[in-house]
Amino acid sequence: MRVVLVTYGSRGDVEPMAGLAVRLRALGAEVRVCAPPDFAELLDGVGVPLTPLGWPIRALATGAIPDKAKAGLAGIAAELTAMAYEAVTGAAGDRAAVVATGSFPAVAGARAAAEKLGVPYVFTSLSPSYLPSSHHAPRPWPGQVIPEGVTGNRELWALDAEHKDALFGETINRHRVSVGLPPVDGIRDHVFTGRPFLATDPVLGPWQETPELDVTQTGAWIRPDERPLPADLEAFLAAGEKPVYVGFGSMPMRGASAQEISRAVIEAVRARGRRVLLGSGWADLTAIDDRDDCFVVGEVNQQALFGRVAAVVHHGGAGTTATAARAGAPQVIVPQVADQPYWAGRVTELGIGTGHDGPTPTAESLSAALKIALAPQTGARAAVVAGTVRTDGADRAAKLLLGLTGSAG
Repeated sequence: MRVVLVTYGSRGDVEPMAGLAVRLRALGAEVRVCAPPDFAELLDGVGVPLTPLGWPIRALATGAIPDKAKAGLAGIAAELTAMAYEAVTGAAGDRAAVVATGSFPAVAGARAAAEKLGVPYVFTSLSPSYLPSSHHAPRPWPGQVIPEGVTGNRELWALDAEHKDALFGETINRHRVSVGLPPVDGIRDHVFTGRPFLATDPVLGPWQETPELDVTQTGAWIRPDERPLPADLEAFLAAGEKPVYVGFGSMPMRGASAQEISRAVIEAVRARGRRVLLGSGWADLTAIDDRDDCFVVGEVNQQALFGRVAAVVHHGGAGTTATAARAGAPQVIVPQVADQPYWAGRVTELGIGTGHDGPTPTAESLSAALKIALAPQTGARAAVVAGTVRTDGADRAAKLLLGLTGSAG
């Protein structure tokens, strides 16, 4: 059996697919991943072929592709839908299953490809907050206006569906007709289907049953990482007390320059009497002086690292949140976009850290948040929650997917 895994997004969207791919291969499936070309090395590292999908995601996210910035949302969505369709039809066969997450237009293209090929399709959400439910409200899209007096969750989700129709419906239906498929009404529900997977841990990101959807919560899809930490990082860790890790992953920070953010986070950690370990990432964090209490790393094995730090300050991606929680590391989440405010809220509710107020930290605001994260009771609570986080989500999802065709070979 062949399984085609599709995503267009940052590393946080690709890592879960890599985790699922590893388990599918272990169970005898043939796997292809359609993802941004940025992640060829990551997927090569787990022995999974990459079918490049779309433009390099970092270049697109940072505005380094000028003609795409000029194209606007509609133009990018139209191209991305078509590119995802072509990638999936090229990677799949007549005996395959398609699993998709990430950017909505890309997922719509994957859905159309599966429909055209007549193969099973599974939409997967990496956060409960994306899925329609009477138990929570959607996050408004940029530019979306909520009419005064509309406060009920079902009403808000109905508006969310209307907004997605307005943003993407015409574009996606035009593509569907161009490949010989009929147009559809209610594009969001068509793409999500009535039976999506939810790849989150039941403790960190629980799902409450709702009449709107029949959701299968598998647990988070984790890629085991056995890489050793670099020798110079090991030396820094051994040279003193546990540092505070600060890194914002595949997320350019808003509201300040890289130098300003770097100064703010370093001064905040120092104000708490701690050493600081910076993950440079897309925020381009860097040292502000030559003091030996600060060390800068690039991409690193966070599974090996987070159990050895005093706290983790990050952007609130689902994967980073889960990795820190598994390690028992208290967290400060500085949410920027998408589901990141949801994870900041969950960390706060669970008592394993706190959310920062706003996307742009200052030395004073981050120091105040770190006071909460570094409190003994937060560390004790984080250690308790760490023991409850499941690690078998990818295995469960892989077995369910192989069952779609009744074969694991």
